[in-house]
Amino acid sequence: MINLFDDVYFLKEALKEAKIAFEEDEVPVGAVIVINNRIVARAHNQTEKLNDFTAHAEMLAFTAAAEFFNKKYLDECTLYVTIEPCPMCAGAAFWTQIKSVVFGANDPRRGSLLFTPQLFHPSTTVKGGVLDKECAALLSSYFKNKRNSKH
Repeated sequence: MINLFDDVYFLKEALKEAKIAFEEDEVPVGAVIVINNRIVARAHNQTEKLNDFTAHAEMLAFTAAAEFFNKKYLDECTLYVTIEPCPMCAGAAFWTQIKSVVFGANDPRRGSLLFTPQLFHPSTTVKGGVLDKECAALLSSYFKNKRNSKH
């Protein structure tokens, strides 16, 4: 049986958000939060627009999902995000008690798994590498454009 709503499907939705961030000259990271194959929150990085260093895609998605459910725990939800969450976002994921995190590209410089997998809640499952090439390519393109515009 084919599952139309699998990790690839939802990571593609997160990638759509990342592309919006790219167009807005933000670091292209996108996130969606899903429950029962339904997207309940979408977000992309807005640190420049909001002049807020905490306005990562994951943080904005957590807030939107909490508002959607009118509760702070997301223990039945999955976060899909285009890059491995940073320690701040992993810490926030801990407090939401999110059921699972699925990410695209690894972040070899600032990814939370570099520090410790214990940043996530003990009941949270974490899976990486879904659409990693597409997610990494968008990030690489963004930073290449930034480097080239400085010359």
